[in-house]
Amino acid sequence: MGRFNKSNKNNGQENMDFSSPENLGTLSGNYEEDIKWLKEIFKDDDSIVFRRLNIGVDGSINASLIFFDGLVDSAIIDNNIIKPLTELEQIPKEKSAEDIFLSKVVQIDSVKKVKDLDEIIQEITYGDTLLVIDGIGEGLLFSTKNFESRSISEPEGEKILSGPREGFTEVIITNLSLVRRKLRTNKLKMKYFKLGKETNTQICVAYLDNIAAPKTLKELYRRLGQIDIDGILDANYINELIRDNPWSPFRSIGYTERPDVVSAKLLEGRIAIFVDGTPVVLALPYLFIENFQSNEDYYLSFYYTSFSRILRILGFFLTTLVPAIYIAVTAFHQEMLPAPLLISVAIERQKVPLPAAVEAFIMLIVFEILKETALRMQTNVGQALSIVGALVLGQAAVEANLVAAPMIIVIAITGITSILVPRMNAPIFLIRFIMLILASFLGFFGVTIGFALMLTHILSLKSFGNWQLASASKLNYQTIKDTIIRGPWYRMILRPRQLTGNAVRQKNTWRGHDETYD
Repeated sequence: MGRFNKSNKNNGQENMDFSSPENLGTLSGNYEEDIKWLKEIFKDDDSIVFRRLNIGVDGSINASLIFFDGLVDSAIIDNNIIKPLTELEQIPKEKSAEDIFLSKVVQIDSVKKVKDLDEIIQEITYGDTLLVIDGIGEGLLFSTKNFESRSISEPEGEKILSGPREGFTEVIITNLSLVRRKLRTNKLKMKYFKLGKETNTQICVAYLDNIAAPKTLKELYRRLGQIDIDGILDANYINELIRDNPWSPFRSIGYTERPDVVSAKLLEGRIAIFVDGTPVVLALPYLFIENFQSNEDYYLSFYYTSFSRILRILGFFLTTLVPAIYIAVTAFHQEMLPAPLLISVAIERQKVPLPAAVEAFIMLIVFEILKETALRMQTNVGQALSIVGALVLGQAAVEANLVAAPMIIVIAITGITSILVPRMNAPIFLIRFIMLILASFLGFFGVTIGFALMLTHILSLKSFGNWQLASASKLNYQTIKDTIIRGPWYRMILRPRQLTGNAVRQKNTWRGHDETYD
């Protein structure tokens, strides 16, 4: 994998390496000296194997194989490397002897010459095998990777009723192949590089060359080049290091574990970031409406999915505003309630010693504790605990006159509606409490202030130079066709214009006439 200098102005059009190598030098060409130096580099590591060989039937040439046990395929090493070398009858004497070994002796499809010690360390720690031959100044690096990985299955957090059941794994090559199988075009580009001074984690940036915006790609490479960290173990490391508005609770980079979702986003002009060791793939730029989109919106009837999407948007407002509205009405604006309802609420609250705002805070915190406990426990036990715990605690709290029954209803509505928008758990948690505090002191005036501040913040959000609510600025059909509602496929002529330099998705054949989409 080629080096990439941070000062090199190539806009990331070659293989890149942001891993800050240690500059250990190169192989000297002296066999004994090189082996001694490699052993010194990997001293106190019992997992590395130095396999000494005698090449040729007469064993006249010394050589060594260096690899890490557990990362390589032993059958490949034995049958495709060791056996051909030891059975070699005529030893090449040409100046380019290494080329003879590569082309005519060793039977492996992926092999290259290498001298740089930093590159050697990165590759053999990733499952490759190094061959050092006496008399040849360059090492020969063979692809012998053999990783244990889980099978391809549907992601637990993104289950759907209709559509593909494939999900990404922790092996980056497998993930890339799943996307490549869906996008069978030469326009799909995949650029490899590495991040992390100690982990040297393999990263891949994937995009469609004819659709993705060049300025977005350039900005992405610029931000990746600024990363200087010891290790990358998950996609969220990169997400937090390159995102816009780092202090905002709202996401500016999307994520998914489904290859069909990644493929669809690439077709809309987005860029995907694959990280070796995690099934999560990042997608950018990110629009705010994506928080309310489901994976199966495009596999079911557009009537049903449009209605479902409206419910999700409604759920977001309910889960953030219902507790605050209840506190504002009961504490400041009782005149807004019908007399029978006001009397009923007053009767329920007369035995409760705590103010309504304190009730709401306590019950919301208890609800969050139950939810977090359910997530951290075994699946079956956690679900049962959350349901039973909520029922038991709610009933006991009402009977003990610690909270009023209407508060239990409010918290139940809040919890149920939050499930509609799982992508927004973090902002919902924060907004809900801010709204509650404002309502506790200022009533509906505080709720209005909080809502205005939230809306202002959302309008200011950007994702790699793109406004997250840009689609709301121009209300024509092609702009809003996949926002609050989902239009039928035969009417989705254009891609999101702000994400791509190639907005036309398909020919307009609807009713056999052309339209203007400006």
